[in-house]
Amino acid sequence: MSLLLRRPPGREAYPGDVFYLHSRLLERAAKLNSLLGEGSMTALPIVETQSGDVSAYIPTNVISITDGQIFLSADLFNAGIRPAINVGISVSRVGSAAQIKAMKQVGGKSKLELAQFAE
Repeated sequence: MSLLLRRPPGREAYPGDVFYLHSRLLERAAKLNSLLGEGSMTALPIVETQSGDVSAYIPTNVISITDGQIFLSADLFNAGIRPAINVGISVSRVGSAAQIKAMKQVGGKSKLELAQFAE
């Protein structure tokens, strides 16, 4: 990809500035004018991985920029589990900060039990 764009290659042959480009795109997907109420709009990126590899460059790049991730699993989907959310690796950086104390206690235990059950 770097060669096509005529830029120096970075990790996995992507351009070295791809992290900057991703963050710029995702941090402010749109700047609204005064007719539309001003402000900005945040993007909801969807990334497809190769064989579920979330450690590849593009998935880790997007993970480091966003405030949370929901990972969907083809194996769970094929097993008839819907929505096919892999709770073991799905995260939210806001999650517990936006919950009341009782929800934190119940949610934390439930998520741990569900992740252990799935394994």
